[in-house]
Amino acid sequence: MTATRSLEQETMVTLQELCVNGGLDDSSESTHRVEQTTTPPPPSLDGVEAIIGYEFNNKRLLEEAFTHASLGESFSNERLEYVGDSVLNLLFTKQQYFEYPDLSPGVLTRLRAANVDSDKLARVAVKHDLHRFLRHKKPLLEEQIRQFSEEIRRYPLHSNGLVEVPKALADLVESIIGAVFIDCNSSIDIVWKVFKELLEPVIRLETLKIHPVTQLYEMCQKRNLKVQFVDLWKENTSFDVLVDDQFVGRGSCRDKKEIAINRAARNALDNFWKLFP
Repeated sequence: MTATRSLEQETMVTLQELCVNGGLDDSSESTHRVEQTTTPPPPSLDGVEAIIGYEFNNKRLLEEAFTHASLGESFSNERLEYVGDSVLNLLFTKQQYFEYPDLSPGVLTRLRAANVDSDKLARVAVKHDLHRFLRHKKPLLEEQIRQFSEEIRRYPLHSNGLVEVPKALADLVESIIGAVFIDCNSSIDIVWKVFKELLEPVIRLETLKIHPVTQLYEMCQKRNLKVQFVDLWKENTSFDVLVDDQFVGRGSCRDKKEIAINRAARNALDNFWKLFP
């Protein structure tokens, strides 16, 4: 377990160093453009309760959960998102503790993380059409959702960092969870009953995949090989991967460095055995 934690820490430090000039969320100019308020109004929130199978006592919470900060109202779903994030982590912590009585905390943590990250939650919003009800002034979001919906077809369960995720979708799901939690007087059991099926398919131990960067480091560590990520972001929004100074892979992403790094690691893994049999 100590070795696993050390490797995970090394991976995180590497990612932080690679993105130190701009952070993992660095974006191209398309992300920084001023968005015009041309998004059509969303449908009535009446359909949300039918989708999630829960009727709100306080409809104000429902409205708040679907109000993005970009709308410029006096309230937004950011506070409910904060609540929902904590509740969701607790829900999976409880569920996995009893489902896997012999699993170590390290593996439980990775399993929980896979089920509560942006990729997994954004899929929930798309699968159940919850994004249609989001009130916002982010016209670029619609195109991002369309691209996301297409790209995840290649990764039915989880992309492990290879797909650009519209964060607003994941935030929305957390906000709805937070709204239900507050509305039902903080009953964890009621929240789990409402969202258990909505969150399916849940990633379980047998379907849990290793993150490509972590997997690459593990493979190279076992063979005493040195891994190096070459930052070409400013030149062509890409990263190269060298193993023992030999080129093994490349990945690119127009908007986010982190995804370019992950794609580079994935490409290196695909080529690894050809170069290091």
